Amino acid sequence: MASEIEILRNDELKEPIQFIKYMGSKTKIIDNVIDVINSVSNNGPLCDLFSGSCTLSNELGNQREIITNDIQNYSSILGYAYLLDWNDGSLTDVSELLDDANNYYDKEYSNLISDLQYKNDLSLKEFNIIEKLNQKLISKDFSNQYHLFTKFYSGTWWSAEQCAWIDSIKMSIDKYKDTNIYNTLMASLMFAIAYTSQGTGHYAQYRDAKTISSKNDIMIYRQKKLPDIFKKKTILALNNLSDVNARFDHRVFNLDYIDCLNRIPTSTIYADPPYCFVHYSRFYHAIETLTLYDYPEIQFKNGKMVKGRYRLERHQSPFSIKSKVTKAFSDLFDLTLKTKSNLVLSYSNTGMISLDDIMAMIKKKSAGYSSDIITIDHTHMTMGRKNDRSRDIKEAIIYLKRK
Repeated sequence: MASEIEILRNDELKEPIQFIKYMGSKTKIIDNVIDVINSVSNNGPLCDLFSGSCTLSNELGNQREIITNDIQNYSSILGYAYLLDWNDGSLTDVSELLDDANNYYDKEYSNLISDLQYKNDLSLKEFNIIEKLNQKLISKDFSNQYHLFTKFYSGTWWSAEQCAWIDSIKMSIDKYKDTNIYNTLMASLMFAIAYTSQGTGHYAQYRDAKTISSKNDIMIYRQKKLPDIFKKKTILALNNLSDVNARFDHRVFNLDYIDCLNRIPTSTIYADPPYCFVHYSRFYHAIETLTLYDYPEIQFKNGKMVKGRYRLERHQSPFSIKSKVTKAFSDLFDLTLKTKSNLVLSYSNTGMISLDDIMAMIKKKSAGYSSDIITIDHTHMTMGRKNDRSRDIKEAIIYLKRK
């Protein structure tokens, strides 16, 4: 009997792969970005300096050599999945992986979860009682190896049942760590947690059920079957992998941007740094914790665990700190020139530093380079960060090209 993967391959079902929801993603203007990159490209690799959700790797990985870099570990997982994973035949049927996860779930979690279920037609009071019981697992001592999400996040963005499945699937995925599909499996799990989360697309704050309406909306996500979502995405992702290793010498770095710039050869650098004061490490701490799976220390404030259950150790980008942003850009420009690279920079008219100040800085530093700025009217998704779901801004693409 043909496996699910073989059936899909024979039917040639292909579609673009997206693994996570990401605030500030350039997906909607990616064609504009690529056009500018192509207009300034040299013979070196393309270095995506702040790769985030790795949109460029997804779009261009089969066309040119790419160095993808981000300080966040989850980004490196996505980079490997898009650029270097290939279907080595180590998994021919996703059901085998899920059967393994299901055995772990039944052994370690079925009894625990039975008392924490969200039954239909719960009153608002009854629903919140179940939420609190889920959340109290943060105080439980677990003896099994894979319990990070069940302990840390039950009753927050996910139910205890969903968290137990996350831990169980992670256990099964780890058996493929030495294969060429590991990162694709992890990226598919990242997708599953994104599309079962009751939040707004990030993990800064989960929602509380304060009204019947909000309870009903949260309940929609509590009832989503995480293994089914993971399975569907994994089949699709594996079918989009090549059957052979990458034909380009791609590299994936997990570095601070300065460290990365000090390591790369002459390149075309694409830089899409944070625009505002919020730190991505706060908004995406949950998927960072998933990929590291390191049982981190949780942040406390005034003696109480913060609601978002953030990792205590989180990266703080100088591009998101008013007192540091000017030097951060100065370092970016200096190191670009030092490597004799070309630069394409994405920024906006609502950033931590004005576009005029950026252009003035470039004018002082860029002898031997031509430069220009292109602006695009763009609706920028805030992922629920503000009361408005999106804001109309001018997206700027600035380039420096060696003469």
